Amino acid sequence: MSTPFYVSPQQAMADRAEYARKGIARGRSVVVLQYNDGVIFVAENPSRALHKVSEIYDRIAFAAVGKYNEFETLRIGGVRYADLRGYTYDRGDVTARGLANVYAQTLGTIFSSAGEKPYEVELIVAEVGAGPEDDQIYRLPHDGSIVDEHGSVAVGGNADQISSYLGQRHRDGMSLAEALKLAVESLARDTNGAERTLTAEQLEVAVLDRTRPQQRKFKRLLGSQLTRLLDGGEAPASDDEGEDAGAS
Repeated sequence: MSTPFYVSPQQAMADRAEYARKGIARGRSVVVLQYNDGVIFVAENPSRALHKVSEIYDRIAFAAVGKYNEFETLRIGGVRYADLRGYTYDRGDVTARGLANVYAQTLGTIFSSAGEKPYEVELIVAEVGAGPEDDQIYRLPHDGSIVDEHGSVAVGGNADQISSYLGQRHRDGMSLAEALKLAVESLARDTNGAERTLTAEQLEVAVLDRTRPQQRKFKRLLGSQLTRLLDGGEAPASDDEGEDAGAS
């Protein structure tokens, strides 16, 4: 009888982590930054049907990179958790921290299970507060750990290079146009240092805007409004040119 092939638990976990990281790195990056009136999400995504950025609840949004079917399953689960908790208790009881804990438990369980492959996803959960100091941004890697981020964060693709670029240039109190310009500049940089030109048609952009009078703070930036911002102008005060995306 042949001797079973033995792999140490440490090596098995390292192999699973490497497998997940390679899958995540193949995806195009997503950048999240704080600006003076909220949080902006910018993704390189030419598709208008498959979103990397979505609303979860009133003040909470979700961004992800990796395998679409896997992070879409997580997004739907997060919406159900938020709706049930808000209905059962109070809308104020739905927080980004609570949602991040739920995602961390799910990702950690899958990553540790020997019976299924790890999810090839990396998530960002953000909540806009009454002021910049109350904003919350959490990054969740494939293994279910939670990283509390401040100012700016990038996931997917060449995230390390993008994060370094953002860390040197992001500052508190940026306007929406300034934050968008910085995000696009960071996404347009290739690993070899060359720069590309990203147009509005290649980008998916959304914001959590604390100044919106309604309870829901999530809004997509599309069409002429996005083009105007990319050209250095400011967005109009009304939401007529934007698109609200419902949580469900």
